Amino acid sequence: MNALDKTLAIVEAALEKKSYDLVVLRIEHLATIADYFVIMSGRSAVQVAAIAQGIEDRLRNMGVAPLSVEGLGPARWVVLDYGDVVLHIFYEPVRELYRLESIWSDAANVTLPEPLRSQAAQLRLREHS
Repeated sequence: MNALDKTLAIVEAALEKKSYDLVVLRIEHLATIADYFVIMSGRSAVQVAAIAQGIEDRLRNMGVAPLSVEGLGPARWVVLDYGDVVLHIFYEPVRELYRLESIWSDAANVTLPEPLRSQAAQLRLREHS
């Protein structure tokens, strides 16, 4: 499975769990740690954990396991590392604190295909600059 297919599977699973403010950044030209970052928010630690579990389950059913999972206990900032795709699931106030997108401001925003783009647009808590 290539990095983009993996990213789209992650996005689908995240949207099924009603993740908010989902952003996909292509970082392959900026860093060697991954090709894509997927960043999203949940409204509570319970939702953050449910989003992470939903993504893990979806990819595991596709034969893909994460290289590492961090932060699942407190579920305020969960990182799932799938090698070429790294995703960050934030409890919304923590996301505002770290402002990860601003750190990677040179990364290209990935335009999602329909219907994922419309689903993600409906699940917004805040305006993006």
